[in-house]
Amino acid sequence: MTHHEPLSPASPWIHLSTTDADWDAADPALLKAMLGQLVLIRVFEEYVLTLAGAGLVHGPAHSSVGQEGGAVGSIITLRPGDQVNGSHRGHHQFLAKALAYVAPDGIDPTADATPEIVEVLTRSLAEICGLARGYCQGRGGSMHLQWAEAGAMGTNAIVGGGVPQAAGFAWADKHAGTDNVSITYFGDGATNIGSVLETMNLAAAWQVPLCFFIENNRYAVSTTVDEATHEPRLSARGLGFNIPSWQVDGMNPLAVHLATQEALAHMRAGNGPTIIEAEVYRYFHQNGPFPGSAFGYRTKEEEAQWRERDPLLQLSEQLARRGILTKEEITASIANAETLMASIGDVLLEDDPEGKPGQRRIRPSEWPDPGFVDVGVRGDLSEFAGARYEELETFSGALDERKFVEVIADTFARRMSTDDRVMIMGEDIHRLNGGTNGATKGLAAEFPGRVLGTPISENAFVGLGGGIAIDGRFRPIVELMYSDFMWVAADQVFNQIAKARHMFGGQGHVPFVLRGKVAMGTGYGSQHSMDPVGIYATSAGWRIAAPSNPFDYVGMMNSALLCNDPVLVVEHVDLYNAVGTAPVDDLDYLIPIGKAAVRRAGSDLTILTYLSMVQESLDAVEALGSVDAEVIDLRWLDRASVDWDTIGESIRKTNNVLIVEQGARSTGYGGWLADEIQRRYFDWLDQPIQRVTGGEASPSISKVLERASFAKSEEVAKKIREILPS
Repeated sequence: MTHHEPLSPASPWIHLSTTDADWDAADPALLKAMLGQLVLIRVFEEYVLTLAGAGLVHGPAHSSVGQEGGAVGSIITLRPGDQVNGSHRGHHQFLAKALAYVAPDGIDPTADATPEIVEVLTRSLAEICGLARGYCQGRGGSMHLQWAEAGAMGTNAIVGGGVPQAAGFAWADKHAGTDNVSITYFGDGATNIGSVLETMNLAAAWQVPLCFFIENNRYAVSTTVDEATHEPRLSARGLGFNIPSWQVDGMNPLAVHLATQEALAHMRAGNGPTIIEAEVYRYFHQNGPFPGSAFGYRTKEEEAQWRERDPLLQLSEQLARRGILTKEEITASIANAETLMASIGDVLLEDDPEGKPGQRRIRPSEWPDPGFVDVGVRGDLSEFAGARYEELETFSGALDERKFVEVIADTFARRMSTDDRVMIMGEDIHRLNGGTNGATKGLAAEFPGRVLGTPISENAFVGLGGGIAIDGRFRPIVELMYSDFMWVAADQVFNQIAKARHMFGGQGHVPFVLRGKVAMGTGYGSQHSMDPVGIYATSAGWRIAAPSNPFDYVGMMNSALLCNDPVLVVEHVDLYNAVGTAPVDDLDYLIPIGKAAVRRAGSDLTILTYLSMVQESLDAVEALGSVDAEVIDLRWLDRASVDWDTIGESIRKTNNVLIVEQGARSTGYGGWLADEIQRRYFDWLDQPIQRVTGGEASPSISKVLERASFAKSEEVAKKIREILPS
């Protein structure tokens, strides 16, 4: 007969609640400080809704009214070095961390606000209104609030999008030898997002000190938790990853505080991540100043029942019961906060001279300068001041003929030996004698703890690397085994890492290197073969390096690792085992960002190309014999780094342009490049810009169909004959 043996979770799953004894034991100073934060956050949020109702908040206003107890209870005793990030509904989390930072001894609700508190409220409100004095200079608005100095690392408009980054903050703390922790806040909807679950697994596997704080407000816009999942007790998610989990009444700030203290003790002791599910309730709709009942997806009776459990009301009653504050003092503190917010509003607003009586507008002087629109998409490269640049022609060190892939591994080893901040992560890179191609050979043994083999969860580990970069203490190199896997990690690659510097005001750095390979011709088919350059080039924020030989790889990777912007270093499998001239022992030079290389001088035709197609183009020209073509290795491919000086000089000489790339024309790089050349050099062109690309579709598995889908020297030679038939 079949035997059934019940299984138990490996980690505890606890529902924590408080009694009067807990309230009686709570430090009066703690309770007063909680009230001080709750009052300011509540009144701030109500003022934001007033402005939203008056049309003075451009875009959404996702208020946290009703949910403040979870943020205050969990954040109020965090250290300055602890870090938090949050969701699109994150005003309360941001304010709780910022207020705790400027008032580490707590906020006395009966005292006047200090100048530091006034500044936090003013700059936060300004940011939500999109104004220049905001923390992100108006770019972040309601959903992208960041003050890294205070450990408020950014709220996020993509559901679950900030969770992998928080794992990066926590990893950095652990590997920096601190006992600081990170808390990532997200809602019930995000618990069903792949990146969140991937990050739970990764954080548990690597035992990073990250608290996954679930604000279960029961509605993802209007969809209920019960509709979205068959397990509405969302803290149950932790059991599958062996993460200790707490469930708590989020309307009770003391209960949240006590649960958080237990979670913090677990994490600070080096025991890995935790989960807290706080059951909360947003009083208003997804955004704006109207209740959810106005949209028909919940009842007024339900809303009234939750308001009876209001965190501000509960805390006020306990303070009055214990004689810590009188009801009159609490009422006065709320009135004082309302007066304060009105005075802050007067700083940012004025009467609208063209409006109705009493109508207000943003003071014109508060708006950002329109010229600021693109400032900070990327850095100014000032970090390269004094750098030593080399080209093969000027290099005086020892040279030898070496395999490209061996030079990759040596370059990583050199950088890791001279810079303790450099670390590498990716699938299987710590095994198989250096990953699937040998690019990390020997590194895992030489640098234990800094070469991390990841689970198959690209969105999580790319995002974790992004968090490490935003944190700033380490410089991550992340490998995607195949470039096509960027689509799996697309949110982190394009929505998060590429936009982070600009979105948060252009002030921070994102020193992140992403490696991806092109594998056309290997028989791996449509999902493992693509050239990703054309896609990355459309995403402002990425710099793109495409080294075509081992000497350049050393200098370009060194530049990528010095750069404070995210850099894609794209490689080609055809080059890995190719032999080329490379340095023997001097691996410390750089190739300047934005500098192309003329590989063959000529006067009849300008060929612009990169990666393996550099040699294919040279071979084609050599095979034709009678063509005097100039072959330019672009090397740096993002819009900001294209070497227009070299390109322009060549076009003015040849008056003909051929752009050569190997991959599919549908995702090709040459389309935007041709457009830009046409606008810059139209008067110098004798005929339309020509292109060599692969086919429309991705490569197939069939050897014959695969070869038909991409370009090599034969296709280049054919096109040259068409352009220069004589």
